[in-house]
Amino acid sequence: MTGASADLVVAGAGPAGVFAAIRCRELAPAARVIVLERGREPLRKVLISGGGRCNVTNVRTDPRELAQFYPRGGRELMGPFTRFGPAETVAWFARRGVELRAQPDGRYFPVTDSSRTVVDALLRAAREAGVELRPGCGLRSAARAADGGFALETDAGPLRARALLLATGGGSGNAGWTAAADLGHTVAPPVPSLFTFRCRDPRLRDLAGIAFTDAEVRLAGAKPRRRGPLLVTHDGLSGPAVLLLSAWSARELHALDYRFDVLVDWIPAVTEAAVGEALAAARRDHPRRQVRTLAPVVLPQRLWESLVDGAALPDGRIWAELTRDEAATLVDDLKRTHFSIDGQSPFKEEFVTCGGVALREVDPRTFASRLVPGLYFAGELLDVDGVTGGFNFQGCWTTGWLAGSAAASYLSGD
Repeated sequence: MTGASADLVVAGAGPAGVFAAIRCRELAPAARVIVLERGREPLRKVLISGGGRCNVTNVRTDPRELAQFYPRGGRELMGPFTRFGPAETVAWFARRGVELRAQPDGRYFPVTDSSRTVVDALLRAAREAGVELRPGCGLRSAARAADGGFALETDAGPLRARALLLATGGGSGNAGWTAAADLGHTVAPPVPSLFTFRCRDPRLRDLAGIAFTDAEVRLAGAKPRRRGPLLVTHDGLSGPAVLLLSAWSARELHALDYRFDVLVDWIPAVTEAAVGEALAAARRDHPRRQVRTLAPVVLPQRLWESLVDGAALPDGRIWAELTRDEAATLVDDLKRTHFSIDGQSPFKEEFVTCGGVALREVDPRTFASRLVPGLYFAGELLDVDGVTGGFNFQGCWTTGWLAGSAAASYLSGD
């Protein structure tokens, strides 16, 4: 590649990079657009996402509502979503023969239930647009050239570019972050987001596999809390409520080295006063029944038995003998079960990081650098991350479309 040059070089053949390259070539068909990819297979993350089904986007289209699903970057994305949001994404794929079907929970998947359908459509669109894909050739470094362009070092040698678009994702060993920093940008250190809580509490030992449709998890002594489905696993606590809390508290939990305490409300729809009344009713209506065998509220019997065991009631305690202090302990455990967390595990379906290029240094209308003319960003390389549900891919489509559009305008001298 010695002496090679391009109008636009895109670093990263993930969803954001490929989408941006397609958009740029569509608007500037005379421009030479090269996409560099260190791995051997473009769009690999798309291929393996959603268990091989690819959750392309979400049915929510209101920008303000959409923004609520991004722990970082939601406010900055509201404007971009008005220009290219989920509705535009669905239409874009439909025009290219990919029909998307909405699930009851709001997620969009291809009707084929195969991510290969999405990957093939993107690669076909890139090929038809004239985008040059270079798998097995990653970006090593980037510097400003004397002519105002960029001097790049790649795995295949030097490469010159009039404009540069960084879209290398949010994983470790990220050459895009290194290049952004070398060009003067601030990069927030990456930490995991969307992870489960490891907990070795004996009360959970026999509860693995139990799912709750509605629970609330919050950090002990802090305000962050999230409500939703909760799953007890062999390793601790998982499910949407835990994943959401991990995402919104990603930096705080990283600072604690993932050793912290949480409080679980197993029945958030029932007030504490109502729980107390339910215990009083059990004492009145079933005085001879053992406390351990009769749950006064609707919840899995195994959980009730675990909470009773944890409260250290005497063996065989019957409802008529339940003391006021014992009743108060049970109420407290139902509404605020205390667990000590001693680690985190990445969510198997999706690895997302919190961190990336600081948004204050990027124009959200174009995703162009505010510091370096001709430099653009897209996707998870930015300090933007969404929760599970198609929101991270939508962030890629939105930022890629706008960055590709702006790069085409820049190359055209507009």
